[in-house]
Parts: sequence; structure tokens; C-alpha cells
Amino acid sequence: MTPDDRPASAPSPDLELSAVSKRFGSVVALDAVSLAVERGEFVTLLGPSGCGKTTTLRIVAGLEYQTAGSVRIRGESVDGVPPYRRNANTVFQHYALFPHLNVFDNVAFGLRVKGLPVAERRSAVGRALDEVRLRGFEKRRPHELSGGQQQRVALARALVNQPAILLLDEPLGALDLKLRKEMQLELKRVHREVGITFIYVTHDQEEALTMSDRIAVMDAGRIVQLGSPKEVYRRPRTPFVANFVGVSNLLDGVVSERGDGAATVAVHGEWRFRKPFDHPPALDQPVLVAVRPEGVRLAGGEGGLSGRVQDVIYLGSRVTLVVRLAGGSVVHVEDPTRAADGGADVGEAVRLCWAGADCVLFDPARGELMA
Repeated sequence: MTPDDRPASAPSPDLELSAVSKRFGSVVALDAVSLAVERGEFVTLLGPSGCGKTTTLRIVAGLEYQTAGSVRIRGESVDGVPPYRRNANTVFQHYALFPHLNVFDNVAFGLRVKGLPVAERRSAVGRALDEVRLRGFEKRRPHELSGGQQQRVALARALVNQPAILLLDEPLGALDLKLRKEMQLELKRVHREVGITFIYVTHDQEEALTMSDRIAVMDAGRIVQLGSPKEVYRRPRTPFVANFVGVSNLLDGVVSERGDGAATVAVHGEWRFRKPFDHPPALDQPVLVAVRPEGVRLAGGEGGLSGRVQDVIYLGSRVTLVVRLAGGSVVHVEDPTRAADGGADVGEAVRLCWAGADCVLFDPARGELMA
């Protein structure tokens, strides 16, 4: 939604990026990025290293200035405004806590700089520590806390100033896997309870899917898809998104038949499936088929793609089979119906199939989703 499309009574988005670009010499870090984040949303910038997600966050924070474009926070331009005058606070991966200060003084630091009276500081810090469930830890020093507790202190220090936007730059990156998963749920709870807009940066797809209202997938300095976790996972717009968000099997195919509202796609000349279409592609049109491992099934009888199990990965509640097809392609299969008996044996010959509803097709020439 553009500002012109928004009803006059609607509040301004908490964050608006309009054609924001950033160059470092000859390197284009951001290429005309536009994004609107509504009040109270949890939006994640997701992508590989070097895609521009941290640069975007730093520009919003005022730690970098854009080469072109504009940034608005709650309808006000912050172009050229220093970080301390922006209505946004940042939580970093390395928490930057003051080691000589206890928890209370770390959280209260910004309030003290602002000159807030002692009683008001005490009340605000107490509320912030309640929000992150650290009441009673006020007198501890950072070295007396676990990694997760330190992360919560950094979060409380950012929340205590009641910013319009909380910027989080891979804040869970230093934690072990179990604690990381716990803190994902904790951050989601805090966001729900405090109602502040969160802009979160990560390269971890599961983290983005777990916490976000919307995900902005970035590649080469651009947002290539913006949508809900379900939309991004189930309807990726490009092969890059399909391959980066989760695991996708990408296989070449061709339209072998077409009719009203559907097309039949042949893969490797031995497996055909029917796919509904509003406007079916032309006969003999090459396509790129993307199907998630959980969408692939072990076929009985003569149908399906022939292959041989190359590896079996046991994951407790499910089993992943790594199958090498006769043509050399590798397909990952998660078949919950075979989890109890281990799935299959290494070296076993299998046949694979899937339903048209469980895959998406891309135009390989344009690299775009075929509707």
C-alpha cells in the first residue's frame, strides 16, 4: 500500500523505506529497496550474507546513511537524523552490555542519559525487567548471567525507552541451538505483550518462519519476496526463494499436455502430474518444478521417478531420504508414513511421486513463478 492509497484516517506505517539505495564505492549494497511496516508488526529481513539485510537495518537505525531514497518513522523523515534522535533502538548479536554495571544500571543507562528522575527510572526499569522476566536480577553483573539472560538484559535496555521500532540484528546468533529456540518463543511473547514494531534480521530460515508476521526475503540488495511465512514457504516467487527458505527439490520438466484449467507436466520423461492453472502454459513449454521434501512420496507400482536411496537421515519424528534419480539429480524426501520403520535402506530402489498441489512451477527463462 502506498501513502496515496491509504485511507486518510489510517495511521502512518511505523517504518517506510522508499527506493533506498546504498553504495560502498562501486559496490551496490542496496538497490532501490521499498518497504512499509505497519504499527505493531514483526517483520523479518531474511537472506544470505551480503544480501543487504544488515545494511538496511543500519540505515533505519541511523548508523549508516543511504545514498539515495528516503526513510520515514511514523510519518516523519529521518534522513540525515543521527541515531540518538530517531525513535528506534537496536539490539545487536553481541549485546554490548557494560561489564562494570549491574543489570539495573545497564537497563537504566539510556534513561539516566536523558535525565529522567530516579523514581521514574526505577519504575521504568522494573517494567522492562518484568517484560523480559528478569525481575530479581537487578544486582547481578553481566558475567554472572547466562547467554540467554544477557540477551534479555539487552532487550530490556532497548525496550525501556519505549521506541516506536525495535531493531534486532541477529540477536540470537551467539546462543546454542536449544537456547536459541527458547528465545525465539520468548521474543515472540515479548513482541505480543509490548506491541512495539519489531524489525528482525537473520539468515536463519526457521527463525524467520517461527516468529514473523511477514518476511522480506532479500537477495543481492533487493527484496525479492515479501509475505507471510506461509506465503513465502508455500508460494515462493522465484527459484532463489524456493531454495533458500527451507529445502526445495528443483527439477526440470516440460508441459506435455494442456487443457482448460490445467496442464500435465512430464519430469525426466517418466513421471507426469497434472497441475491446475488459470492460464495453462503452452505445449512443450520448459518449466522448473519446485517440490518440498514433505510433498514427495514413495510411489507404489510402476509410476513415479525411479531412483536409489543414497542416504537415510533419521530425525526422530521423521526420516529424510536422499534419493539419486536415474538421471543424476538428487531429491530429498520426507515421508512420515515411513518414519516408524526407518523409511528405506541405503541402496534400495524406489520410485517417487507428488501431487500437482504440492509443487510450484517456475518459468526457467524468466526465473518467475507461473500462476
